[in-house]
Amino acid sequence: MLDLNTLWFILITVLFIGYFILEGFDYGVGILLPFLGKTDRERRVIINTIGPFWDGNEVWLLTAGGAIFAAFPHWYATMFSGFYLALFIMLVALIVRGVAFEFRSKDRAPAWRSLWDWMIFVGSFVPALLWGVALGNLLRGVPIDQDMHYVGGFFNLLNPYALLGGLTTLFVFTVQGAIFLSLKVEGDLLPRITAATKKVGPVATVLVFAFVVAGYFLTDAFIRLGINPGLIPIAAGAALLTAGWFVHNDRPGWAFLMNCLTIVLSTITIFMSLYPRVIVSSLNPEWSLTIYNAASSPYTLRVMTIVALIFVPIVVAYQAWSYWVFRQRVSLHSELEY
Repeated sequence: MLDLNTLWFILITVLFIGYFILEGFDYGVGILLPFLGKTDRERRVIINTIGPFWDGNEVWLLTAGGAIFAAFPHWYATMFSGFYLALFIMLVALIVRGVAFEFRSKDRAPAWRSLWDWMIFVGSFVPALLWGVALGNLLRGVPIDQDMHYVGGFFNLLNPYALLGGLTTLFVFTVQGAIFLSLKVEGDLLPRITAATKKVGPVATVLVFAFVVAGYFLTDAFIRLGINPGLIPIAAGAALLTAGWFVHNDRPGWAFLMNCLTIVLSTITIFMSLYPRVIVSSLNPEWSLTIYNAASSPYTLRVMTIVALIFVPIVVAYQAWSYWVFRQRVSLHSELEY
């Protein structure tokens, strides 16, 4: 029977899936902004594709963080103390990004708008990179002692495997953003976006498979998944290759769907290889944090489950409605906000 600890581990996995898909294309659009937009109006068009969505997409991260804090407080405490500097840098980048979206149109001066366009780039680039670094460290393990305390330093987190994970998420999110732009933009920008997608896509594919191969030698993920890893990891690789095929054949709708499926299945695979652990200790496997030794009381988990059943469907329905309302494409002839 599914216990509440496992249920909340699954729910947190779902929240991160939603975050990586939705905020993933947000980050990708921000990363591509200074390179695809040759004029101020073109850059405004690119920003407008995510204008109605970016702040709502960040709710998934806030909800995931809140769920970890309430359901697994020791996981939250250990991760936020051990990854403190990295998370602080990510937070600053997200703040700068939000400010840039709001401040860009406050002045028509080219230097002012160029500054905030590059701030959007930085605020998208840094989180896209750091999320892969974080996932790489969670899989490889970090120095956690028997008291659930992180005893390493900042540079312990910048190991080659984690940095490879950072590059992987960076390029996967960039591809996600490029394909999303292909679905939202029309006119002279579209051929430029398609060309960028075809350039970045193969790099992302190579990095994903390199990350998987490195994981075979540097983590216990394959041991935990077993010799027969099951359908989900295999399907993730197949979805990635299929997305590339659709990009090459100029079918962005299917390419976006397959890239989303890649993110879904890859995230599930990562959490499957962790379960029932939430943070692996590189000092002693027995000191790893699990969904049991890091969890809140059963009463807390029961109350949280009731609250989630009431409010999560409301949030999902509202966000789905907003995507439907703002489903139209954006072009250089659209009415833009200046």
